[in-house]
Amino acid sequence: MQAVLEKRMDKLKRLQAIRNIGFIAHIDAGKTTTTERVLFYTGRIHKLGEVDEGTTITDWMPQERERGITITSAATYCQWKNYEINIIDTPGHVDFTAEVERSLKVLDGCVVILCAQGGVEPQSETVWRQADRYKVARIVFVNKMDKVGADLFKCEMEIKEKLGAQPVIMQLPIYKDGQFVGIIDLLKEKAIYYKEEPAIELVYEDMPEESRDWVKKYRDSLFEKLSEKDDSIMERFIEGKDIPEAKLIDSVRKLTLKREIVPVFCGSALKNRGIQLLLDGICRYLPSPADIGSISGFDYEHNLKEIQMDEDARFCGLCFKVAADPYVGKLNYVRIYSGKVKAGDFVYNSLKKNRERITKIVRMHANRQELKDSASCGDIVCLVGLKDADTGDTICTKEEPVILEKMLFPEPVISQAIEPKLQSEQDKLSYALKRLEEEDPTFRARYNPETGQTIISGMGQLHLEIAVDRILRIFNVSAHVGKPQVAFKETISKKATATGKFIQQTGGRGHYGHVVLFLEPKDAPGVDFESKVKGGVIPQEYIKEVEKGVEEASRSGILGGYPLTKIKVTLIDGSYHEVDSSDLAFQMAASLAFNEGLRKAASILLEPIMKLEVLVPLEYLSQVIGDLNSRKAKIFAIQDRANIKLIDAHIALREIFDYADILRNITQGRGVYTMEPAFYDKVPQEVLHRIVGSFS
Repeated sequence: MQAVLEKRMDKLKRLQAIRNIGFIAHIDAGKTTTTERVLFYTGRIHKLGEVDEGTTITDWMPQERERGITITSAATYCQWKNYEINIIDTPGHVDFTAEVERSLKVLDGCVVILCAQGGVEPQSETVWRQADRYKVARIVFVNKMDKVGADLFKCEMEIKEKLGAQPVIMQLPIYKDGQFVGIIDLLKEKAIYYKEEPAIELVYEDMPEESRDWVKKYRDSLFEKLSEKDDSIMERFIEGKDIPEAKLIDSVRKLTLKREIVPVFCGSALKNRGIQLLLDGICRYLPSPADIGSISGFDYEHNLKEIQMDEDARFCGLCFKVAADPYVGKLNYVRIYSGKVKAGDFVYNSLKKNRERITKIVRMHANRQELKDSASCGDIVCLVGLKDADTGDTICTKEEPVILEKMLFPEPVISQAIEPKLQSEQDKLSYALKRLEEEDPTFRARYNPETGQTIISGMGQLHLEIAVDRILRIFNVSAHVGKPQVAFKETISKKATATGKFIQQTGGRGHYGHVVLFLEPKDAPGVDFESKVKGGVIPQEYIKEVEKGVEEASRSGILGGYPLTKIKVTLIDGSYHEVDSSDLAFQMAASLAFNEGLRKAASILLEPIMKLEVLVPLEYLSQVIGDLNSRKAKIFAIQDRANIKLIDAHIALREIFDYADILRNITQGRGVYTMEPAFYDKVPQEVLHRIVGSFS
């Protein structure tokens, strides 16, 4: 018994020493540079790479190195002291927000990186809300403290005002002759300097005399914020007793895990300042899998099931990303929530309801692979051999199947046509598009029968630009590419019932299919199907064919051939013939009924509306507002930010394709903007005729 208890304690200690974290931020806040320094100081790499030079570990794709941005989330790991840290470096550009979404789904904690100059920027707010949605504990690292205009306290204020969080400053910067030279640790009340580059050795000294008032102010603020939420700290604080550092660390950790406070650290990743202290903060304050305890899932009867994060439990993991590898084939990134798995084991895909064998288990270091014999609860690994598993699939045991909550991804907002230069390369193009769709849930490819073109869709111009670049360079396909176009959608404006009959009599056996569909609008994206026929009106095997017919028909609407969305389709009646009914007949009948239903339900066209944020100097404000008004933008806020104005607006994507050039000309290159999809809205009638022409 004693041996069993000791073994369980060892497993618990291992779990408590794991940190599954991500770096998230606005573009150019320094995520990749911070990741690079973390890997260097933990001994994972021995030479510092630079984003500008294209030499970083996690930005390994040629497209990332050429553009100096992160495009795909990269997984790696390192060890710091007695802790094992699994890291995901995520993109900051809004076009690749799905990479952040799926990373946050499987992370226990994250580091939000803010630029000390820019503060809480637009994409910072977006990723913060994503972390809120998945209830991820976080700490903040205010980066670029060496830059002119760096302001830790402005960042603190904006965290409170824009993000609605309770920031707790843990460190203060030390400046000498305008240079960022060190950091004051508020818990230790010590100044920390760096002996020599690359700043491996930290030197603790007494605080500068001129900093003592600041230190007292922010230590008191730290105590007050902890006292509000921790009675044991309040009691000591009121009585004027000393509070041991270990007690403060314990209180900060407890409140961070509850997401009641956000510890704030500072430094400069580029100048190698503050990284070791950030690592200490990650290990001290962010949760381990043991702190999370369990996650929720469902069985096939939709009963709630709690999956305990325990190595001795049944195996369960979530495939959160799929990638293609030229040597081993398909890589399924899996976060393991419970149990243990070995290379050679068979696992069960609860969504696809199939059993597959794991041929290899690898741990990723960006694009490099390290073989593992096994993986267990708390690990983030790649499983090789799962041919049918896609992003969002639950991998578990067949004896105890469970379905974890799937991730939701935004709808694409921009499209363009692509076709091979040579007909002989059509198969290569189809293969490339299929691989890209597997890897990226926000990338879509479809064939438009009206134009005979293949249409690819994504989250923005950069997103499609990267996809096309990969098709040309990685998959070696020569292709013609059209201009980017708005990804319109079609939906219905009212309820309707429609009948579809497909009757065809040939010399022998004919075809007979008859369905009645009820179509109604819904709020959520996509087209849902449900069957309510009873009593064998239509045999079960044909109901599946009806669903296939609806799915096929929903890819191309009646207005301009655009995909359908926000529709619920219910099969309410129909009939069949014992001899002449066939799969094809019911697919065709469903397609006919669906298209008839679109006409009866007054099909309408939807367009993507973007959330636009424009940063502009005051002297150009009126010109920018005038231009936005001419584009029928809805301006809902104009805010002050330092010496510039921030304009918040909603605008149709079709109005803003050329906005980068327009804004550059209006503001003489001094204005910048960011935008992201907000929602889909009905296309105005006068615009509708320009898009699809006259129709009845």
